[in-house]
Amino acid sequence: DLNECGLKPRPCEHRCMNTHGSYKCYCLNGYMLMPDGTCASSRTCAMVNCQYGCEEVKGEVQCLCPSGGLQLGPNGRTCIDIDECSTGKAVCSYNRRCVNTFGSYYCKCQLGYELKYISGRYDCVDVNECVTNTHRCNLHAECLNTEGSFKCKCKQGYRGSGFDCA
Repeated sequence: DLNECGLKPRPCEHRCMNTHGSYKCYCLNGYMLMPDGTCASSRTCAMVNCQYGCEEVKGEVQCLCPSGGLQLGPNGRTCIDIDECSTGKAVCSYNRRCVNTFGSYYCKCQLGYELKYISGRYDCVDVNECVTNTHRCNLHAECLNTEGSFKCKCKQGYRGSGFDCA
C-alpha cells in the first residue's frame, strides 16, 4: 500500500492520515476541511472546539476523527478508541491474536509461534521448542514438539509428568 501522505506535494494542507488504499485529510482546530483537501479558517469550527478539526455538512458543523478505529465521544468533540479486538471488527488470521492500539489494531503471533518471511509473505510458524531448547522438560524426559507448544515424556525407566521425572 502506497503512503499518499508522504507524497510531494502533500495531498493535505494540515494533517494527513494514511488508510488502506487511500488517505484522509484533517484540519487543525479552528479550521474546516474543504473539498480540495485544503483547510479554511472557520469561526464555527473554532467555536465547536473539535479535537481533530471539523467539516460543515448542509450548514451543520460535524467534528471528525482521523481513523476508522476512532469514534466521536459523548461530547461530540473528542475522539475515543474503538477496541476492534473486543468488538469483533478485527480480522486476524490463524495463529495470530489481536492487539488493540489507539485508533487501530495489529495482529501478533500467538504464543508458541514466530513471524517468518516464507514464499514472499509473512506468516506465523510453529516454534520447535525442542530444537531451540526453550522447553522446560526434565533432564530425564524427552521433548515432543506439538503445534504451538511442546510436551514432555519421561524416558524409559522414569515416571512423572515430564517436567518432574523420578
